[in-house]
Amino acid sequence: MNESLVAPHGGQLVDRRLAPWQADAWRDRAQAGRIPAITLTPMQLADLELIAIGAYSPLTGFLGERDYKSVLADMRLANGLPWALPITLRLPPDVERVGDELALLDADGVLRGVVEVAEVYSACVKKEATAVYGTEDPAHPGVARLLEEADLVVAGDVWLVDRWVSAFPGLALDPIDTRRAFADRRWRTVVGFQTRNPVHRAHEYIQKAALETVDGLLLHPLVGATKGDDVPAHVRIRSYRVLIDEYYPSDRVVLAAFPAAMRYAGPREAVFHAIARKNYGCSHFIVGRDHAGVGNYYGTYDAQRIFERFAPGELGITPVKFEHTFYCRRCESVASAKTCPHDASAHVALSGTQVRAMLARGELPPPEFSRPEVAAVLAEGYAPAS
Repeated sequence: MNESLVAPHGGQLVDRRLAPWQADAWRDRAQAGRIPAITLTPMQLADLELIAIGAYSPLTGFLGERDYKSVLADMRLANGLPWALPITLRLPPDVERVGDELALLDADGVLRGVVEVAEVYSACVKKEATAVYGTEDPAHPGVARLLEEADLVVAGDVWLVDRWVSAFPGLALDPIDTRRAFADRRWRTVVGFQTRNPVHRAHEYIQKAALETVDGLLLHPLVGATKGDDVPAHVRIRSYRVLIDEYYPSDRVVLAAFPAAMRYAGPREAVFHAIARKNYGCSHFIVGRDHAGVGNYYGTYDAQRIFERFAPGELGITPVKFEHTFYCRRCESVASAKTCPHDASAHVALSGTQVRAMLARGELPPPEFSRPEVAAVLAEGYAPAS
């Protein structure tokens, strides 16, 4: 491991991928019906992969009860290490008992992994919703997903048996790959940027402002399950490529896909995203306005304030905090309340909902909001099929 980069969370990068001969042995056991099996949800599949490749280091499996309760109460594992979200394997409602091992299948019945069962415990979904999301409102997409699950949780170390093919193979970089890419470029400091939306001018501004202070940028779009009305991942990836090709120095940026699912957990998910990017080799992480938020469930800057709950240096990654940014017609540039004296009538700022509505009507967002090349990609992605 390159010692010039930040160490993984907990000190070691986890690897729970099986050698081919080991994977074959598990497949034989599963096919012979010698171990019980369950089908994973898309989020559970994503968690399995991210544990196995080390993105969730130091986790080696799904959380046990002590860690689970500690994370909910204090945002720490039982050993005191910061950890913001419970990564659990909740059993389907019709499953009441499991054996010493449990085969983990995808929706097509393919064996993707195995969990070595250490314990089974009960964890109330409503209590988890309140702790993680700050609400039990089923209109919240993260809460809605959670409320569909059962209270019974299985914990234990996992092994990844058969990895699925990425929809973006050229961007499927594991933490060991991004760390190698950073080392090859001789980067010591790297700022990570999480997004589930196309990058607009305000995003570009804060990325480049952060890039002024570090060696490189990891543009790390989330490509796992999101809300149905979010911009599709393949459209977003095209928009990132055209933006990087036209407006970023190629030797200062790495574009990679983050295969996690969105939880929409707001402040807690901001900390979670920062820790994951630390495992990918980032020393800094951009936290903007309403990070990982949805609706009106979280305050505008709650995702920044939550980092104050940890001592300086405790997380091992530095949050880079930005005010809400916008294009100001009077300033003729992207700015924030810290740098712009003009009132809102001079500002160009659109919500994701507004942009999607414009695209659905065949309209392009203004160039002050989105680069024309990016807007063209979005328009093509939203064009009705002929």
